[in-house]
Amino acid sequence: MPAISFYHLERTSLDRALPKLLEKVLEHGHRAVVMAGSDERVEALNLALWTYEQQSFLPHGSEVDGNAERQPVFLTTHDENPNGSDVLVLVDGVESERLGSFARVLDLFDGHDAEAVEAARARWRQLKDQGCELAYWQQTSPGGWEQKG
Repeated sequence: MPAISFYHLERTSLDRALPKLLEKVLEHGHRAVVMAGSDERVEALNLALWTYEQQSFLPHGSEVDGNAERQPVFLTTHDENPNGSDVLVLVDGVESERLGSFARVLDLFDGHDAEAVEAARARWRQLKDQGCELAYWQQTSPGGWEQKG
């Protein structure tokens, strides 16, 4: 099973936190697939990744763009890995049946949404019971994280 890290968003929204985490993924030579809960979320994240900072460029695409295999970051609503990623990013509380095919999984959840927090706790318990290596990161500033568990 992969190393699974839960990211508790408290200081910024997903569309502000995700680009920075994906930058780190790419800096370390990895590729990522981001699985979201809806087509609308994919489109919103697609836009956010193009516009989050004027001086930054984060190469990515979605099904609409095509050429999934050429995208270092691929946004989708499907439980798939069309770009040969070794990192899976889960948002909106989605779950994957393919966790074992990734080296690392990032589960991002909104700390201001009580239902999202409880659902993340349930996923944590389930994965812990399965013997997964888990880490919990709490947002300490708009761009900073502290490992709590």
